[in-house]
Amino acid sequence: MPEFPSILTEIAGINIAELANRHGTPLFVYDAAMIRRRIADLKEFDAIRYAQKALSNLAILDLCRREGVLVDAVSAGEIRRALTAGYSPHGNPPPIVYTADIFDREALELVVERGIHVNCGSPDMIEQLGEHAAGRDITLRINPGFGHGHSQKTNTGGEQSKHGIWHAELDDCLQQVDRLGLSVSGLHMHIGSGTDLEHLAQVCGALEAAALHVGRSITSISAGGGLPTPYRATDQPVDLGAYYRLWDATRQKLQMEFGHPVRLEIEPGRYLSAECGYLISEIRAIKRMGNNTFYLVDAGFNNLARPILYGAYHPMSIVPADGAKQRPLMDVVVGGPLCESGDIFTQTEGGFVCTRSLPQAKIGELLVIECAGAYGFVMGSNYNSKPLAAELLIDGGEAMVVRERQTFDDIIRGEVIPRTHV
Repeated sequence: MPEFPSILTEIAGINIAELANRHGTPLFVYDAAMIRRRIADLKEFDAIRYAQKALSNLAILDLCRREGVLVDAVSAGEIRRALTAGYSPHGNPPPIVYTADIFDREALELVVERGIHVNCGSPDMIEQLGEHAAGRDITLRINPGFGHGHSQKTNTGGEQSKHGIWHAELDDCLQQVDRLGLSVSGLHMHIGSGTDLEHLAQVCGALEAAALHVGRSITSISAGGGLPTPYRATDQPVDLGAYYRLWDATRQKLQMEFGHPVRLEIEPGRYLSAECGYLISEIRAIKRMGNNTFYLVDAGFNNLARPILYGAYHPMSIVPADGAKQRPLMDVVVGGPLCESGDIFTQTEGGFVCTRSLPQAKIGELLVIECAGAYGFVMGSNYNSKPLAAELLIDGGEAMVVRERQTFDDIIRGEVIPRTHV
């Protein structure tokens, strides 16, 4: 069970105040050792394929590649990121897999040109790929008809989800595959992020049935992602050993049926990156509004959108300027600088503001939002013309800048004021 202290002075042995003084705030900091620990958790699986949408900085992708982790891409831009980080377009298993429900024109052109393996999430994708790249083998992402997640917005299965090929259409898709000269080498299912072991286990039976229906062309199955991350001290980590055994049993049945090895992949995103990340902010105002005390910091939902999107909970800590190891606690609302009522880090799903028990703090002290590595920077925006934050990676006791802070010139680059002629 994780412990989240309410006073924090260091990240991976590096003084937080010094990082903020040197690089400014808001500031994302990532701990490479934590990513390696989470990769090691999953080593029983034949292949770990990182869902880079969670945190796609090139330095993170390079770290994953050097640790033997494959990568998933959901856009042409993510394919280009993977290639830039040193991933090869070809290999067995495929180093890069493009997973989506559509091809935009750029993505289709890129997967055809570079020979990127495709995990098709719609019949239209099969048709469009077949028109341009007959003879390819593909993976199918199947929507099993049910889903689950920590929020309705992270539920990726069932009839209200846009993701995957509806399970009842599998037969039609296989006929389509035959007509287009393609072959199905693998199946993938993912029902949502933050699901528990019971719901994750339900996928095994659904995927097994689909694989048996496809037949001996299957050489790989993917358990998808969705492994829960502990954000609260009371959150219980998933039993990875039990989860692996469930999937391995499914794999063993398929190998017996097909008479050849079947690779078992897992596709973590948040599981690898959430706990490595810290968002450092500075408290710029402390306001009393009726019965509520607000700590207003210089980071907003332009830096971390999960609370406003899902009512997501993130642990938080204060960095005392005087080095105090403890301070009296008080219930506070933590908000950002944006001209938007929803710019609150302490809220529940539906936008209901709540308080958090944090140490008493002063203007100019730092507030750290923890477990902020997944869906933090990657969902960042320039709302209110705010620059994107800088990103640091701590590895081997060294804090390295892996993205410089965006400048105002960066923000307006490409904007043009039309000049009219009189």
